[in-house]
Amino acid sequence: MSTIQHVSRRSFLEGIFSTGAVILGVQVLPEGLIAGEADNAAWHPSVYLGINPDGTVIAVTHRSEMGTGIRTALPMVLADELEADWKKVRIEQGIGDKKYGDQNTDGSCSIRDFYVAFRETGASARLMLERAAAAKWNVPASECKAQLHQVVHKSGKKLGYGELVALAAKQPVPAKTELKLKTPAEFRYIGKDVAITDLDNLLTGKAVFGMDARVPGMVFASVQRSPVYGGTLVSVDDAEAKKVKGVSGTVQIPRFTAPHNFQALGGVAVIADNTWAAMQGRKKLNVKWDLGPHASYDSEAYKQELLTAAKQPQKVMRAIGNVDAEFAKGGKTMEASYYVPLLSHTPMEPPVAVADYKNGKVTVWTCTQNPQAVQDTVAGALGIKPEDVTCNVTLLGGGFGRKSKPDYVAEAAIISKQIGKPTKVVWSREEDVQHDFYHSTGGMYLKAAVSANGKPTAWLQRSVFPSIGSTFDDTATYGMDVEMGMGWIDLPFDVANHQAENGPAKHHVRIGWMRSVANIYHAFGIHSFVDELAAAAGRDRVEYLLDLIGPGKKLDIKANIPYWNHTKSQTDYPLDTARLRRVIEVAAEQSGWAKKKPGKNRALGIAAHRSFLTYVATVVEIEIDDQGKLTIPEMHFAVDAGQVIHPERARAQFEGAGVFGTSVAMLGEITAKNGAIEQSNFNNYPVARMPEAPKKTFVHLIPSNELPAGIGEPGVPTVAPAIANAIFAATGKRVRELPIRKTKLV
Repeated sequence: MSTIQHVSRRSFLEGIFSTGAVILGVQVLPEGLIAGEADNAAWHPSVYLGINPDGTVIAVTHRSEMGTGIRTALPMVLADELEADWKKVRIEQGIGDKKYGDQNTDGSCSIRDFYVAFRETGASARLMLERAAAAKWNVPASECKAQLHQVVHKSGKKLGYGELVALAAKQPVPAKTELKLKTPAEFRYIGKDVAITDLDNLLTGKAVFGMDARVPGMVFASVQRSPVYGGTLVSVDDAEAKKVKGVSGTVQIPRFTAPHNFQALGGVAVIADNTWAAMQGRKKLNVKWDLGPHASYDSEAYKQELLTAAKQPQKVMRAIGNVDAEFAKGGKTMEASYYVPLLSHTPMEPPVAVADYKNGKVTVWTCTQNPQAVQDTVAGALGIKPEDVTCNVTLLGGGFGRKSKPDYVAEAAIISKQIGKPTKVVWSREEDVQHDFYHSTGGMYLKAAVSANGKPTAWLQRSVFPSIGSTFDDTATYGMDVEMGMGWIDLPFDVANHQAENGPAKHHVRIGWMRSVANIYHAFGIHSFVDELAAAAGRDRVEYLLDLIGPGKKLDIKANIPYWNHTKSQTDYPLDTARLRRVIEVAAEQSGWAKKKPGKNRALGIAAHRSFLTYVATVVEIEIDDQGKLTIPEMHFAVDAGQVIHPERARAQFEGAGVFGTSVAMLGEITAKNGAIEQSNFNNYPVARMPEAPKKTFVHLIPSNELPAGIGEPGVPTVAPAIANAIFAATGKRVRELPIRKTKLV
């Protein structure tokens, strides 16, 4: 790992000119991203970019790499505008530091939030290099043009970037109005397939994940936590644990105080000289708990509470027209209830962190999606300042939102401070499943009044679920604006009377965001109900869905309510139903929808949804054998995500979303009895393997010059309803509750 040296701003600036290096990416960045001091006195960029005298371009990726390719995609954007030779670009991982702006690699927003910043940084550097060359040649800057890592004068004279860095460093940073960004036709890397920067290390086993992090003198710890959320330690007998070879002792971690945020859960940590000994010692602990108020939590009874509440009038979140008046007319109505259980993230690499506390400061190495949250959480746990926490970010063996919550890092830091040694905390799979920040369970009720052709004249929908807001406010019971804005209040259908409601629900476990978040249950309920309406009307699903959306137009959701649009303006990212129609048409065409008629236990299903500002339609083909086993011969995604930076990674993300979504639809369910989670590993919390996963997945990326939107998460929400709708088409059985494995298909 690189050695990080902190120097003062003055010392750094004095050193720039003596080393012949140029620092870039300062004034052209969004507000709040102005650089403070350099990360490395030997020439490291202040924020995102540096160029060494040998011509090497250093691109800093401040987001975390967990398979999305973001460590490659953001530098691609920068290198493109810089007109850099990709072979001369070196990528470095940024440590946790607020100067980079938001580092939370979550919400499919890395490109969306930093696309412009990285383009402007590259364009600024390019212009400064061109002006430096012009000054050296004493010619107008308009006669100089950057071309593939060198500046070329119209006469044919050339200077490499390395030859120009000293002069470029003396150029004033240009204003944004002076920048000339490339047109799409000029892109060299954006929109092209580029090998990810970590590929060789991944293939040769040299890649460093959180589990690989080691420091001299390190000990290992395994933590026994309360089996029930919020339980308090009463007593512990560690005599037998200390008899395990390699175990050196135990320490206690204080129980969290509400709200739990990302604090450590508390418990007893067994310290040993290897992971195996620590885990075996933990099993020998004799621990007594006061299980607290959540010991009566029963997930089956709670499910019924949610579904019952969803059938009662609840808090109105958005109302258009008058649904009550339309229902009162006494025409044909349809109604249905839907349910999605608690889900666990289960990334391939469970949570793991190394922490080294010394002299009031701590250095950590961890697989985290949010190094700034690590700084804040660890600082709070140890009573120090966030800037006294250095967070080194490794590669992540999956994340899905779990690793944006650094409770496991806090555990390592607390233990390291207590014992005075660097400490590695490793979670087992069982700990990962039983102490997760779970994806929320949800109960939904939908009702529609329908016309003669089956199209709704009124649409009522209610959802009831424990909110992510309970993470930060122990009394929170209603959904946050964020959750309501995930496919619930932003209904894209042409319905004159529409009302969306939300009911209260108390949390009994830690609730967190997971890949696609509230879109999972909202899309399942809404797009399953659409299929029910189409079936009752005897209409083709694609034709009905297009009719329901109506003529393509841009909807103004913000007219009546505070609408969370992924923090983006509706001017830049409107809800455009024409784009939703387009992905449906492409998915239907590419899947052969019109040609593949339903047969015995074989059919297609479709669902379309906008999430993370991306429009996705999914067609799933299913087959069910005589024993009721379901397989998926084909899955088609049609995707409009605006400008796609890295097509190969985008396709890979949707292929992965097909497997992830299949796991959610077919298999995933977390249950609780007497407050304790019943599942523990893949034997009772299965994920889709080769027999269950789609045999073939086709990803159809629709070319677009619109602003980039999300990629990592939007493929998940449409999978479950598409599979459920295909099951109905094949068998006549309607699936209204996940996971589907609980439904007898033949």
